[in-house]
Amino acid sequence: MDQEYPVPASRHRVDEKIRRSHFITTLGAAATVEEARAFIKAVREEHDTANHNCWAYVVGPPGSSAQAGMSDDGEPHGTAGRPMLTVLLHCGIGDIVAVVTRYFGGVKLGKGGLVRAYSGGVKTALQTLPQIEKTPMVVVEALIGYSDVTLFLRMLPDFSAEILDSWFTDTVTYRLQMPARNLEPFTRRIADLTNGQGNVVSYAAE
Repeated sequence: MDQEYPVPASRHRVDEKIRRSHFITTLGAAATVEEARAFIKAVREEHDTANHNCWAYVVGPPGSSAQAGMSDDGEPHGTAGRPMLTVLLHCGIGDIVAVVTRYFGGVKLGKGGLVRAYSGGVKTALQTLPQIEKTPMVVVEALIGYSDVTLFLRMLPDFSAEILDSWFTDTVTYRLQMPARNLEPFTRRIADLTNGQGNVVSYAAE
């Protein structure tokens, strides 16, 4: 997906009491599964005396389930992780991880009550979650002739392109990073600039 999408801008937390139990919802950004698991581990260590630290995450664009995970962490099956994940998948935010910590207050909520508590905690936290736009980037190599260098350098700001490296041999090669959405128009501009002699190779993306 080359489009920008919202992601959490920072760690965010809300808490509430439901029938004597204390529920603490912590949201954060996770661009990889490893980051999501590290976030979960940190919250668990912070609340190591809690009865449950249930979690869910969605890595990737909003609604993407290719890299998603969840856990009920000892609550009855399907009452915590799944409801939390469902909220995350439909919230319109990507690269997000949620942990709901529960300190049991002695009153059982029943399965329906648990589903409402865990999903509701995530929904409440999302209402005030600070967000930023994530711009997928692509790394490319552009091969051009020496006579095209000056105009080439002048056009780079038009595509928000940053030079990472360069090589000067019989031709000139620039390694660039730019927003993925700019790759296609950039490639067309290179073809126009070099009368079809230039070449652009995309070899890595993030």
